[in-house]
Amino acid sequence: MRTNLKQFALALGATLALALGAEAHAEKYEVTITNATGGQSFTPRLYITHRDGQLFTVGKPAISQVATIAEGGNIAPLQAYLATLGSVISDSKVGDGLLMPGKSETIMIDGMPGSKLSIIYMLLPTNDGFSGANGVTLPTSGTVVYTSPAWDSGSEPNSENCMKIPGPTCGGEGYNASEDGEGYVYIHPGIHGGADVMASKYDFRNPVTMITITKK
Repeated sequence: MRTNLKQFALALGATLALALGAEAHAEKYEVTITNATGGQSFTPRLYITHRDGQLFTVGKPAISQVATIAEGGNIAPLQAYLATLGSVISDSKVGDGLLMPGKSETIMIDGMPGSKLSIIYMLLPTNDGFSGANGVTLPTSGTVVYTSPAWDSGSEPNSENCMKIPGPTCGGEGYNASEDGEGYVYIHPGIHGGADVMASKYDFRNPVTMITITKK
């Protein structure tokens, strides 16, 4: 079961597109994320500033665009959908390549003070694990620091079978719409070493991401 696009548009505040008023002006924000895991890599990172709402709700089904990222690291379907939302979205940026354990990335992005920032990317090697920021608030001044857990999209069973995991470690398939997992987003249980992915190398504990946001 997947949430439909109409529900997603409402979740991102499509009906509140003008809520901040014509007098609001975008500001520059510096965003740094750090991979705090010992063995997981982050797929290309999609950063989005938006008026309101969240990309997903814990305990509810993930939309297919979120599941596509969580299972295969493919941000293109979500980018395409966000492009249809007009003024709900203030800005978006992409961090290319893999962000390896212990490494950081810094980007600059425009946003309205007090509005929202979301970031999303897959954890490799997992079946459908992802992390980022789910509609956190941009500071009106100074710096704020957030930590983020790994979530499970609930769209694919956690088989830890390399045939079902993409990326350089496993080389398996990415998103598969025909598969069903638990059916809702929840905190990822980590790597148990039940098949091809070694827990001693790839297991993790939360939080997995450190996020620092500074208004410039």
